[in-house]
Amino acid sequence: MYEHITGGGLIGQAIPASLAHEGDMMLRALVTDLAEAGVEVVTTRDERLAPTDLPARVAPVGDRRQRDAAMEVCQLESDAVWPIAPESGGVLERLSEQFMDGDRVLLNSRSSAVRVTSSKLLTARRLSDCGVPVVPTFDPRQSIPPQYNRWVLKPDDGAGCLGTRIIASAAELAPAIAELDPEVEHAVQPFVAGSAVSLSLLCGDGRAALLACNRQRVAVVNEAFCLLGCVVNDSAAQGEYAAPLAADIAAALPGLWGYVGVDLLLTDRGAQVLEVNPRLTLSYVGLSNSLGTNAAALVLGLLEGQWPDPDIAAGAMPVTVNLEIHYAP
Repeated sequence: MYEHITGGGLIGQAIPASLAHEGDMMLRALVTDLAEAGVEVVTTRDERLAPTDLPARVAPVGDRRQRDAAMEVCQLESDAVWPIAPESGGVLERLSEQFMDGDRVLLNSRSSAVRVTSSKLLTARRLSDCGVPVVPTFDPRQSIPPQYNRWVLKPDDGAGCLGTRIIASAAELAPAIAELDPEVEHAVQPFVAGSAVSLSLLCGDGRAALLACNRQRVAVVNEAFCLLGCVVNDSAAQGEYAAPLAADIAAALPGLWGYVGVDLLLTDRGAQVLEVNPRLTLSYVGLSNSLGTNAAALVLGLLEGQWPDPDIAAGAMPVTVNLEIHYAP
């Protein structure tokens, strides 16, 4: 498997401590689950980060050439590849295509689905066309409806809260758009009041199994959103909306496969989707403990056509995942 932030994807760049912390949490959770499922895991590790005691064979990498060589060896020695990477900059799409071209089983969404979900604009259009309720999403280069006051400006292919900016009034939106880097695609969404929630799904062949409804712990810091963590299978995030919404999203994006995260808002007008993440998300860190079953084994079961019980989350326990403690690389 390959975790982009900690596995050498930022060779030649500084590694933000918060991203390294989150990447390490997801890496540890997934490797532990795979090892417990009887899978021999090989992965890479940026030499600038502290060594790990993961139950895996870890190849240290110090430069791009070493990283690429280590990834090639790991891929050749593996039957399947599970990438964890951001959609931004096309990283996850390129990795998905690379691993599929290498004739290995890809334990992740297909590149066609990654391509759509990497864009907030394309995702909103696809879901809306299929009748899925979404937060209105606009291209800042086109006409913006005047009926909203506060806005959120974000990179079109951004991951999570990175690069988000809250615009306090309609009058400030046009100047903010004028200041944008023309080389970077952006999306504009109204600031919608509601509870921040995410869904953890198991997807394949246009179907979805609901594994968890999670409360997102989000703060506003310096007019931007900051993710502090989440509570996996929190009672405040539960509702009859979840299973039908999951099914509609999977049908609209049939290339989704394996673990998929969905960010949404619960508003007084119902659930509205913000974005779809075709990869592991922070909620995975607490998922196995919440369900009382190995979440990675559920993904592997899809290879044999095995689907979990529809009520798998019925007896789940809430598990808190914190992002508030970071370390310096």
